[in-house]
Amino acid sequence: MAADIQYVSDLAGNTVSVLVPIEVWRDIEAERETAYVLSTEAMRRRLADARSRDTGIPFEEALKMLGLTEALDA
Repeated sequence: MAADIQYVSDLAGNTVSVLVPIEVWRDIEAERETAYVLSTEAMRRRLADARSRDTGIPFEEALKMLGLTEALDA
C-alpha cells in the first residue's frame, strides 16, 4: 500500500502535498478520532461507561425523543 502514496513537489523540489489511497486516509482519520476520544480522562470515562451499558432504547423511540419522527416515514 505504501507504494500507492504519491508525493507532490513544487518547482523548487519541495514536497508540498501527499496523495494517499482513500483506504489509507480512512485509517488515518479513524486513528485521529480514537486519539481524540481518548485524549482526556473524562472522555475515556464516558467511553468506558457507554461500552459497559447493557440497556438501551429502540431506535424509533430515540428518533421520537429527538423530534425526528419524520425520519420514520421516509
